[in-house]
Amino acid sequence: MKYRTIQEAKIAILKSGENWRIPFMEFVDDLRRTRDHSLIKKPFSLSNENVDSLLASTTEYLCDEMGIETPNWIWKVPSCKEPWFVSGYDNLKAISIAESPVFFRRRKIFVLQNFLSRV
Repeated sequence: MKYRTIQEAKIAILKSGENWRIPFMEFVDDLRRTRDHSLIKKPFSLSNENVDSLLASTTEYLCDEMGIETPNWIWKVPSCKEPWFVSGYDNLKAISIAESPVFFRRRKIFVLQNFLSRV
């Protein structure tokens, strides 16, 4: 079975519109399951600051979690110009600021602590 690379994940995320979380979490699951560095070895093209920052932050987080080397291209992905609160709910902004891991905060991405958790 071929797993989705970060480049393929980005394309699927952008095509999915409001359902972007499905291909996003499929990528997260594939990387966690396989621990295959080749899925993140090559960078994606920068074209959407929110998605670009989210994917870079997530990759950095997962590399730290799994104890694998973070690819160098990660450091070239810029932060969002404006803060992005991924939940989209105003009443979760304060808790997102408090709970967001540093990997996300440094790129102005704000998520809940359990953002990458799966049931």
